[in-house]
Amino acid sequence: MADSEKQQLICLRGGSSEVIEKRSRFLGKTAPVRTEKEALDFLESVRRENRDARHNCSAYIVGEERIEKCSDDGEPSRTAGMPMLDLLRNRSLGGVCVVVTRYFGGILLGTGGLVRAYGKAAALAVENSVFAPEKRGLLTEWAADYASYGKLRRIAEAQGVPILDVSYGAEVVLKLLLPEDSAERFLRAAGEAGAGKLSPRKSGKVRYLEAEGSVRIL
Repeated sequence: MADSEKQQLICLRGGSSEVIEKRSRFLGKTAPVRTEKEALDFLESVRRENRDARHNCSAYIVGEERIEKCSDDGEPSRTAGMPMLDLLRNRSLGGVCVVVTRYFGGILLGTGGLVRAYGKAAALAVENSVFAPEKRGLLTEWAADYASYGKLRRIAEAQGVPILDVSYGAEVVLKLLLPEDSAERFLRAAGEAGAGKLSPRKSGKVRYLEAEGSVRIL
């Protein structure tokens, strides 16, 4: 499969790392981000946490259009930000910002040593993060009487459809996330169970992540 055809993996939970190289400490940290502003806000938060550090180098890829940027933050050109950005590109990662903070240990590493150290710290932080494949589906809202709600719930459980929210009142209102490749099957089953009268009152296309028993709408 060509790189452009790889399924993008989106950051669901960030991670961290620490690498010691000739007495310099390289602290890696990742975070899930949806926009360039969120990436820059995360970078600024890391800077505030590490005010005494000499460098806070970064790389991020965000959005469906895959905005990609990196910074060497004072290190020699292409020794820090670019290796980190290449790591994200090569693994088809998105929705993520990685920052590696360097505390200088008094020994120069040279360009090759910097590339290896920043790359290793970033890779370990990525490995300690949680990524999930980006999925597409229909976010639907249903209003049903209690008998119909029971039918909908049984169909959802049988088909593995995530139930995102349920509220109880004179009728039951629930939100269901229908995976793109099985949405029609669910809608058909619901229609048959409700004798043609059971259908969502709202629906819209969404992108989402599903991992570790949780769902996040993008």
